Amino acid sequence: MKPIIACCGLDCAACEARIATIADDDEMRASVVEKWKTQYNSPDISIEMINCTGCTEPGVKLSHCPECEIRKCALSKGFLTCAECEILGTCETVKFVHQYTSEALENLKSLQ
Repeated sequence: MKPIIACCGLDCAACEARIATIADDDEMRASVVEKWKTQYNSPDISIEMINCTGCTEPGVKLSHCPECEIRKCALSKGFLTCAECEILGTCETVKFVHQYTSEALENLKSLQ
């Protein structure tokens, strides 16, 4: 599976929400909901919210995407991802993702 790197460096191609969306699989969406309720402390997440084609791909996005400070920053600078930014290594905005998911930072570095 070819990676689809989000603004922050996460691999959207491996994201369960994207996989469920592409497959239009409500059972998988329900599984993602149960997992994310705990993993992201999001008790209000619902099956209807699990629809996303990927941060940098055309199509539907998770409800969080329009509010995502990382995505807003990258797009405001005309960047597809944070890999294009000269302050990637010291950026406080994207640091939150990278402290929990080090492979996201590695994904961005591989694009430089």
